[in-house]
Amino acid sequence: MNKHAPPPRPPQSALPFGEEHQLLRKTAQRFFEQECVPHREDWEKAGMAPDSIWRRAGELGLLCMSIPAEYGGGGGDILHSIVLIEEQARSGCASPMLSLHNDVVAPYLLHYGREDQKHHYLPRMASGELIGAVAMTEPQSGSDLRGIRTTATREGDHWRVSGRKTFISHGCTAGLIVLAAKTRGEGSDERISLFLVETAGLHGFHASQPLHKLGQGAADTAELAFDNVKLPLNALLGESTGAGFQQLTARLVEERLMTGAAAVALMDAAIEATVAYVKERRAFGQRVMDFQNTRFKLAEARTEATVARTFLESCVLQFLNGALSPAEAAMLKYWTTDLQCSIVDACVQLHGGYGYILDYPIARMWCDSRIAKIYGGANEIMKEIIGRSL
Repeated sequence: MNKHAPPPRPPQSALPFGEEHQLLRKTAQRFFEQECVPHREDWEKAGMAPDSIWRRAGELGLLCMSIPAEYGGGGGDILHSIVLIEEQARSGCASPMLSLHNDVVAPYLLHYGREDQKHHYLPRMASGELIGAVAMTEPQSGSDLRGIRTTATREGDHWRVSGRKTFISHGCTAGLIVLAAKTRGEGSDERISLFLVETAGLHGFHASQPLHKLGQGAADTAELAFDNVKLPLNALLGESTGAGFQQLTARLVEERLMTGAAAVALMDAAIEATVAYVKERRAFGQRVMDFQNTRFKLAEARTEATVARTFLESCVLQFLNGALSPAEAAMLKYWTTDLQCSIVDACVQLHGGYGYILDYPIARMWCDSRIAKIYGGANEIMKEIIGRSL
């Protein structure tokens, strides 16, 4: 049996993909299949992908694709990001976490940064010289953003930062961290502000070894410590303190949209891998595909995945028109990630004992899927956002 079947090709889409998007898809397919998949196990043992793969992604134009060319980006749109997310999900490679870098971190600079900050950081992010991360979550606060305890105190011509962060994606490899902290001193009122922290040689900053996780082993996740870290005044993202909460919550709409895109792509990959398996595997004198239960389970999964893709595409089109609400983004995030886990689990069952063996793509998908119901805001928080909008 073929344990490493080639990734499925994307289904027909209602989104307005053009020739440029299709060329990008081919480049992304080659990048993941030829330059990431062969090294996946080594990266998982190390707990992270090497810096060299980021520079390679930069050479291929896979970084900061939606950032304007004047800042070193590709000048593309959200559809470029969707293409890359889909191809990465289908490849089975959780790392390098390109969407976090491209669609979460870089837009903070683009939307809220001063011109000097954009020109200083974005070209280096586009080349792969700097890997980006966002540090919000803390050990005691989880999804409670207002409950963070990290502080940034103004002391004359600098900020003094102290606090702890946890579950930070790219925590080990990030050269640039968008840090959430409560500001103090010289008129500050302990509201949340965002800071740009360049980590190289930074005294008082420490990142743990990669945390050992259930899945996504090559996607480094770490605990961060800031012990009286001294930052220049111009490390503040934007012009004034106290805007961090609004900046963070505004960006979560796009982040949750991208999470939905990855979930739908992974559903498709799981179904295609399972269809290939049950057509090849035989039991009781016939193909597993020939059992009615198998066909019914796959029919249910394909129907649910098709409905999910339709909802996703509706949300993408609304986003392109500036009309996607936080509640709708929360609906997409919670529902597609719940459904993703349900479909992948059903596909594991159809693989039988082989579904429990990590040599098979479906087992990796099962491990990698579970975190999607937690990151980007736990699905219980998504339901609270939806409920408050009613």
